[in-house]
Amino acid sequence: MPKNIELHIEELVLHGFSPGDRYRIGEAVEQELSRMLADRGVPESLALGGEIASVDGGAFEVATGSDAGVVGAQVAKAVYGGLRQ
Repeated sequence: MPKNIELHIEELVLHGFSPGDRYRIGEAVEQELSRMLADRGVPESLALGGEIASVDGGAFEVATGSDAGVVGAQVAKAVYGGLRQ
């Protein structure tokens, strides 16, 4: 039976992006992370409940000129990977 979880991201720190893209990137992160959780499952770190103080998504490269949706998807993949550690 699928579990319902509530995921709240207090702060998302991204360096090197236009402040004007922050909401579009945030929305893309939310959409992609929701899709990944539904498709790949909830990592054990979340399935056990409680809070996770921080997740280090590491670093990744973004092609010059990438739109906010692409950036958000890459951020979500990095966050999901951080949750699985």
